[in-house]
Amino acid sequence: IVQSRSAQIGPLTVIGTGTRIGDNTKISNSVIGKGCDIGSNVLIEGCHIWDNVTIEDGCQLRHSIVCDGVVMKSGAVLSPGVVLSFKVVIGQNFTAPAYSKVSLLPQPIKQDSDEELEYADNNSDVETSCAPDNMNGELTSELSEIQGSATSELGCGGVGYIWSICEGASEEEWRHSIAPISAEKLAELTQTTDDDLEFSNQDGNAPASSGELRSDALSDSEDDDEDTKNDSAYFEKEVEATFLRAVHENVQVDHVILEVNSLKLSCNMEFSACAGAIFYSMMKLALETPHKTTDELSRAVLNIFNSWHRLLKSYLSGKDEEIEVILKFEEMCSESAKELSPLFTQILHHLYDKELISEDAILGWEFEKQGAEESDRVFVRQAENFLQWLKEASEED
Repeated sequence: IVQSRSAQIGPLTVIGTGTRIGDNTKISNSVIGKGCDIGSNVLIEGCHIWDNVTIEDGCQLRHSIVCDGVVMKSGAVLSPGVVLSFKVVIGQNFTAPAYSKVSLLPQPIKQDSDEELEYADNNSDVETSCAPDNMNGELTSELSEIQGSATSELGCGGVGYIWSICEGASEEEWRHSIAPISAEKLAELTQTTDDDLEFSNQDGNAPASSGELRSDALSDSEDDDEDTKNDSAYFEKEVEATFLRAVHENVQVDHVILEVNSLKLSCNMEFSACAGAIFYSMMKLALETPHKTTDELSRAVLNIFNSWHRLLKSYLSGKDEEIEVILKFEEMCSESAKELSPLFTQILHHLYDKELISEDAILGWEFEKQGAEESDRVFVRQAENFLQWLKEASEED
């Protein structure tokens, strides 16, 4: 790199090899490619400049993209959002309008139909193989003709065409540009957002005169509940797949914890959901383990607890998470894994013995069930002796 002593290179700037920078030039927040020639008194801010670009004295470039081989004559200015295609020449003292696209080729007037494009794709190999040299020669000749004719649009000495913006898209150019959003546009967007919120509150989300939510608000709430259920089901399946792979491939517990944590973050789940999903996966594994009697099934559960208790314990950070596991176990015994229902109390005792579920959590689960219907107290009644034993042991302490 050849850089004048008076040139100023600001922060967040990268300059490629073989580039020359003249006197009093200022560059900041930009990427400059290889082999570029930048003159004196040039201002470059927030730009991506590719290779072999020539920028003569006194040019100004702000938040623009400049492709390979572009030449900017002295005093030329690029307004924010400009994109210059390959080998374009910007004339002396010419100012490229904001968000404009400049190409060496004229903008197509007629767009090819889908059938024509498909035909061209199907025949491209044949045409390319037949006369590559002729095509290269024709392309070079065409570019030479363009360079000799397209001078008026880009000022004195300019070569290229400014492509017009598609109808209806002029107001959206700022969305797709590297240029920062102007203060006026930010103020406009803020005002539009505020107006939309105000209209939304007036239109449908405000309470009706009776104090009840409108029907569309209720519908939105139901949709949110359905989305939450779908997210939970997806998360549970992903955790189960992760756990089963860990079992079959002998993955270390610490690595499994990292994977579950990643799923937790990506799905935005709580620790209680992780604990419930891991416990569910453990019980599914026990059910899939060959067994003929409930005693064999109970031993399979105990073996899984012995092997993977640290994984489950990692997500049982408090009483709430422990109660969530008990509720998950209840749900399984009532719906998807009724084979486990006769073992509910025995497995609950295993969880207590392994210090996975605390006495407070078990008694808290019983307390939550006090006002429930009898159909929801089936497993509380089944565990009555165990619950009584816990209470008596607590009183003795």
